[in-house]
Amino acid sequence: MFSIKLSVVPVISPFSAAVLAGVLLLAGCSSTVKDPTAAWSPNKIYAEARDEANSGAYDKAIPLFEKLEGRAAGTPLAQQAQLEKAYAQFKGGEQAQALATLDRFIKLHPSSPAVDYALYLKGLVNFNENLGLFSFIYKQDLSERDQKAAKESFESFKELVERFPDSKYSVDARSRMLYIVNLLAQYEVHVARYYYNRGAYVSAINRAQLAISDYRDVPVLEEAVFILYKSYDALGMVQLRDDARRVMETTYPKSEYLSKGFKSVNEPWYKFW
Repeated sequence: MFSIKLSVVPVISPFSAAVLAGVLLLAGCSSTVKDPTAAWSPNKIYAEARDEANSGAYDKAIPLFEKLEGRAAGTPLAQQAQLEKAYAQFKGGEQAQALATLDRFIKLHPSSPAVDYALYLKGLVNFNENLGLFSFIYKQDLSERDQKAAKESFESFKELVERFPDSKYSVDARSRMLYIVNLLAQYEVHVARYYYNRGAYVSAINRAQLAISDYRDVPVLEEAVFILYKSYDALGMVQLRDDARRVMETTYPKSEYLSKGFKSVNEPWYKFW
């Protein structure tokens, strides 16, 4: 024989249930984080955000600018907050977020008088990201470097100077465009030399020819022609070697490459800002 043991389930009265629900609601409310800016005016939020940014506390400035975007939506102050948030993201090392913020600003406010600044800042974000790209100056492996950031920086500056030639940011943008063009050409030639030094002469020729065809009037093309000359010589391609030498002697009559060979990679032609 067996017996079944029944468990007793307590019955909660409607009144008790209501009290319990109230307690749970209060507990939930007590755990809600209070927004210290709830009673602040948009101007006060902006002032606090600026203070945090100016002190270098970008992680604190960014959420304040975001709050200001919502509180002052549809006003010039909201646009200002969006731009300053992008700058804070840029300075705080959040390059991808800064670019996304700037793209959103340009899309939402195409007629804003601050579009020139947005384009300039977008170029700067990629420009500074780009400086790490060219650490081949310090003898890192060149063959896997990506030029995407440099090219995007150039395109932003180019759009700025074409759309707003009289902008106060255009002068600096033009200087940076020239720098980028020289650096991209330098990159191609360094990769060509990288291949040449490892005996990959066909690859060296291809990269040197790419630099010569894509860029004009940049100093590093002298080395590109020399790499062609040396690579053709190494491959025993006499006619092409002699053609490259004639180009060297005609275009660069005072060149020291033919007499002294490659220059040291520790003699950069550029300067950083």
